[in-house]
Amino acid sequence: MKYLIFGLGNPGPEYYYTRHNVGFMVLDYLSQNYESSRYALVSKIKFKGRTLVLVKPQTYMNLSGKAVAYYVNLHKVPLTNVLVVYDDISLPFGTIRIRKKGSDGGHNGLKDIIKHLNTTQFPRMRIGIKNEENIYNLADFVLSPFSEKEQKLLQEKVLPAAANCIKNLTFVGIDRIMSECNKSFL
Repeated sequence: MKYLIFGLGNPGPEYYYTRHNVGFMVLDYLSQNYESSRYALVSKIKFKGRTLVLVKPQTYMNLSGKAVAYYVNLHKVPLTNVLVVYDDISLPFGTIRIRKKGSDGGHNGLKDIIKHLNTTQFPRMRIGIKNEENIYNLADFVLSPFSEKEQKLLQEKVLPAAANCIKNLTFVGIDRIMSECNKSFL
């Protein structure tokens, strides 16, 4: 069985450790071996007989829909076997929320995906990036790097938890994984 896992972020080293790139970070926790392909960097991993196609769109966050639609059509997988992983400013840092479907919630990358797929009916994993600071400029905040403390927590707790949730999703299904993974991992 094949699954398409999309991690959202912005290409380029200047963005890598920013809050907006947590989707890329989750996929990089699963694999470091990517090939450059149309609109994206792509890696395939096997997990207990399942094939996970990891896709990091290189179209910049707010234009992710073009890459997502291309790979969904290329691999011809049902949308139930798609998962979009992205940052969420409304969730506290270290919190994971998985849903079967839903609105864009104000996230421009997700808005573009919904536009290109012409549906909201696909699973998504939101990773909380909100910290205790007051946010005066949303764009500056999401493009700011995680603190050293947050980086450590990401590596030790959040990214491993998100990767585990993704792998287990392919076996136990989204309903069960939502009950197991929708929480803070700090």
